[in-house]
Amino acid sequence: MNHSSRKVYLYLLTVFILWGSLYVVSGFVMGKIPTFTVCFLRFVIAFAALTLMTRRRKKIHIEKADYKYLFLMGFLGYFLSMDFQFLGTKYAGSGMASLLNSLNPVVISILSAVILKEKLTFGKIFGILLSVTGVYLILGGESVSGAGVCFSLISVVSWSFVSVMTRKSMQKYDSLQITRYGIMIAMFCNLPVCLCELHGKASTVTLDLSCVAGLLYMGIFCTGVSYILWNKSLMLLEAGTCSAFYPVQPLVSTVLGILFFHEKTTVSFLAGTSFIVVGILSALLMKRMPTGSIKYFRG
Repeated sequence: MNHSSRKVYLYLLTVFILWGSLYVVSGFVMGKIPTFTVCFLRFVIAFAALTLMTRRRKKIHIEKADYKYLFLMGFLGYFLSMDFQFLGTKYAGSGMASLLNSLNPVVISILSAVILKEKLTFGKIFGILLSVTGVYLILGGESVSGAGVCFSLISVVSWSFVSVMTRKSMQKYDSLQITRYGIMIAMFCNLPVCLCELHGKASTVTLDLSCVAGLLYMGIFCTGVSYILWNKSLMLLEAGTCSAFYPVQPLVSTVLGILFFHEKTTVSFLAGTSFIVVGILSALLMKRMPTGSIKYFRG
């Protein structure tokens, strides 16, 4: 493993630690502010932060043929995927939503094989299966509504598709500025949804210091910083390799639940953690096996 690879792996660990903490922080904030309003505000804060970060950079020229990919990133990847993720969490519960979200590496790996012609090696498949099993052991089964499951799956598929297309089309651009444009699109798409929610909501918005701090954390770190690092990672590594880190997200949210809400550590948590760690190491470190590697999926 060279220095460059270690750096990207650090990026990915940071991304999924931030996204894992998002479940805890958003659960607190959404107790005081309506769901889609929180989603809109996090994009407003992220856009403002990234605008400050890019003010001294030379504006990039986006080729006309890439406009559609940029729109896909903002509309399908950031706006639609994130809103459906919130809906999935609302109806299916955070545990099942996290479990379904762990299907991202499976979907990304399959789409990467079809669209990007990335190889699905034995190590990747074995690691992904171990990691998803670990997530299931930690979260356990739940009885949920069909609507919640559908919302979560739509979020998974849309985010996975955009992640693959981002790697295919956006490698030639600066990841920070591309992320800013995508967040700007998501912000404007979220505005009418936010206004409709506030208009039809009987309860009032409660803003206090802790709530503002939570929004700032969600906007700057869980959205702005994490999206930059995710897009940067997709430009440097295969999408399937990046997706192998997804199970870290529910693992982090579970650990934070133990630390902040005093949830008990169970045997299933310890077993699931072991599966996740071994799964990630398998996906990242196992060499391609001549007799076991799987060739390209072709549509």
